Amino acid sequence: MKRRLISLTAMIGTSVFLLTACGGGDDKSNEDNKTVGAEQIPDKPRKSTQPTGTEKNKPDGVDVSLPKDVNLVFDWDEPKAKNEAAAMDDAANYLRAIYRGVAKRSTRDAAVTEYSTGDGLTYAKTQIDAWIDGGWTATGTLRHYDATTRSTANGSSVEVAFCADAGKFFGKEVKTKKILTTEPSIRDFDHFKIVMVKFPAREDLWQASKVFVEMKAAKCQ
Repeated sequence: MKRRLISLTAMIGTSVFLLTACGGGDDKSNEDNKTVGAEQIPDKPRKSTQPTGTEKNKPDGVDVSLPKDVNLVFDWDEPKAKNEAAAMDDAANYLRAIYRGVAKRSTRDAAVTEYSTGDGLTYAKTQIDAWIDGGWTATGTLRHYDATTRSTANGSSVEVAFCADAGKFFGKEVKTKKILTTEPSIRDFDHFKIVMVKFPAREDLWQASKVFVEMKAAKCQ
């Protein structure tokens, strides 16, 4: 079996209120949610334009590095708007933080609390705990692509939407080191929308506040 963020969420069921509340899976209610915080975001996401890196440490010293056998690829372009580019970078760091927590077997890693808040922090901790409880860690390459961004009028909230391909990303049993491989299928493709909010006291930090996911996303194939 394959283990990744969405498959684990589906297995946990109603305990993960973010996905069940917004209709995780094939429910179209994800597409109907247009709000970030208290403001409405523009109807049309804007395609981003410049490449961004994969793994890095932020200037504040928070470590988001991952084990050598875990490769999160962000094959997307960076937006021209400074706030959207910063939000996109920290959305990637948020995902790194989750898998770093999985590898470290802890929800208290500094990266997790650095890059998430509110429902985003709850989501991250629930995902990490599910991997820990199952006795799994991650291995392989998880590719993120086709990213778009859209922001509120005041620029304090940015929705980062993208596809994820887990066709080469698997769970690994911690005790036995057995890799839980699967055959390629529509289950490998998911579409994320992460609402990033600016941390009030720092210009360089954005945190994930909400996570919406469409599983088995045919548009990502």
